[in-house]
Amino acid sequence: MTAELTVLALAGLLQGVQFLLVAVPANMQIGPDYMASPRDTDPPRELSRTAGRLRRAFLNHFEALILFTLAVVVVTMAGQSTGFTAGCAWIYLIARVLYVPAYVFGWVPWRSAIWAVGFATTMLMILASLF
Repeated sequence: MTAELTVLALAGLLQGVQFLLVAVPANMQIGPDYMASPRDTDPPRELSRTAGRLRRAFLNHFEALILFTLAVVVVTMAGQSTGFTAGCAWIYLIARVLYVPAYVFGWVPWRSAIWAVGFATTMLMILASLF
C-alpha cells in the first residue's frame, strides 16, 4: 500500500474519532430520544459551545476529506506516488489532527492557518500527479 493510501485510511479513522467526539456529548446534551428520532424538528436545545465546535470541525473534515481522497486516488491510479506526495499526505493528516483542538479552543488565526496547510498539501498532491 502506498503511503498516501495509508494516510487516507488513517484520515478515515480520524473522521471516526471525530464522530465519537461529537456524538457522545450531543447524545448527552440533546438526549437519546431526539438523536434516535427522524429529526423532523429542530433539536430541543442547542449544543454547548465546545460540542458545537467539535461538530463544525467534524463537518469540515468531511469537506476536506473529499478533496484529499480525490488527491490520493489520482496520485495512486496515475502511479505518481513520490516522496513529495507522501510527505504532502502526512502533512495533511497532521494538519487535520491539529485542526480539531485549534477549532475547539478557538486558536485564532491558527485554525485558519492549519486549515490552509491541509488544503495546500491536497492541491499540491493533485498538481504533482499531473507532472
